[in-house]
Amino acid sequence: MRFERFGLSFDYPDGWTVDTDDAEGRYAAVTVYSPEGAFWSVSGHAPGGDARELSAAVVGQMQREYQDLDAEPAADAVAGHTLDGFDLNFYCLDLTNTAQVRTLETPRAVYLFHCQAEDREWDRIAPVFAAMTTSFVSACGD
Repeated sequence: MRFERFGLSFDYPDGWTVDTDDAEGRYAAVTVYSPEGAFWSVSGHAPGGDARELSAAVVGQMQREYQDLDAEPAADAVAGHTLDGFDLNFYCLDLTNTAQVRTLETPRAVYLFHCQAEDREWDRIAPVFAAMTTSFVSACGD
């Protein structure tokens, strides 16, 4: 399926649920949930902002929620762009979870990606998250 709204455009799997938020024109956020509860989200923020600070704020919020959070700096090469951020591991309801936070800086916006799943499904669903991110970055054209 294809999402196109708020200036955000990406592909996502059939059967996944889409939730949107337009914070009074300040930024737009879209979260897509798998039937099992994993999620992938993207939000657009004003250009020129500090992408590292944005991703670090997400890590800080997660650290407040999950006491044993492990966060490591990470980066991915996607469609000719480097997406910097963090890989996260933590326990939630006695289950281990993995999350990734990445940013993309373009002349139009700074985009924040956040995906998360229980470790039992991470290996299966991580390629789906990667495909969604690639479809978004490729559609940016910046």
